[in-house]
Amino acid sequence: MKVGRRSKGIAFGVLCISLCLRIVQGYKESETMRTLKLEQGDSHEVHCSRERSQAAWKIIEEYLMPFVEKERYQISRRCRLHPDNDLYRDQEQHKIHVDLNEWQCGYCRKRFYTEKYLDRHFDNRHYDLLNMSHSRCLADVCGALHCDLVMDSMPRKTKCNPAAAARNHHLCESLADGCFPVNQGPSASHLHEFFLRQFCDAHTCTGGQKPFSRGHRKTRSIFYLSISVLTLVLLPLFYIFIYMHQRGIKGGTVELKRISKGVRKKKAS
Repeated sequence: MKVGRRSKGIAFGVLCISLCLRIVQGYKESETMRTLKLEQGDSHEVHCSRERSQAAWKIIEEYLMPFVEKERYQISRRCRLHPDNDLYRDQEQHKIHVDLNEWQCGYCRKRFYTEKYLDRHFDNRHYDLLNMSHSRCLADVCGALHCDLVMDSMPRKTKCNPAAAARNHHLCESLADGCFPVNQGPSASHLHEFFLRQFCDAHTCTGGQKPFSRGHRKTRSIFYLSISVLTLVLLPLFYIFIYMHQRGIKGGTVELKRISKGVRKKKAS
C-alpha cells in the first residue's frame, strides 16, 4: 500500500512539474508572439510608399530644381516639395552606389546587390531613423507631379477620369501657391507661372498639353561623352596623318624634279 501511494505521489509530482513547464513555455511563446505583433505593427505604421516618393523626388530634381536654381530661389520649408518634408530623404542620402551591382548602407556599411534590397534593409534595420514627427509623405503629391508617367516603363493607355484630373489639378495649383507665392517677388512669380505650365496644365481630359513641356535638366549621356572623348583623341591623329601625307607627296615631287633634271643633262651630253 505504501509503495502504491508513493508511486502515485511521484506521478502526481511529475504531472505538476510538466504542467508548470508547459505554462512557462506558453507564457514565453505568448511573449514572443506579442513582440512579433508589435514589430509588425510598427513596420505597418508608415503609410507612405517609398517607391512613389522616389519617383516624386526624381521628378523634382529633373523637371523643377534646375529652373529654381536658375532663378536663385530658396524654397521655403513650408513647401511640400522641400527636401526636409520627404520622409525618406535622410535614408536616401545614406545610399552609396559603389558599383553597377553593389549598393552600400551609409549607416552600417552593409552591402547589397540591388537598391531594392537596400530599401528593405532600411525598412527592417533603420526604421527608427525616419523622421516621423516632422516629415510628410512625398508620395502624397505624386498625383500632381505625374509620377505614374515616370514609373511606368511602358505607358498604358487608360481612359481619362475627369474627377481625378480635376483633383490633381487642384493639388498642383495648391503646390504652386504654397511653394512659389506670387507676392514674394519676381523670381517666385516666374516660378509660379512655370510650375503651372510645367505640371498643372496637363491635368485635363481635353488633351493637348503634355507634362514637363518646359523641359528638364540637361544630362549628357555616357554615349555622348564616349563619342566626345573619342573625337578629341582621333582628331589630332587625323591632322597629323594629313600633314605627314602631304609632306610625303611634296618630298616625292622634289625627288622627281631632281631625277628629271639629271636625265635631261645626260641626254644633252
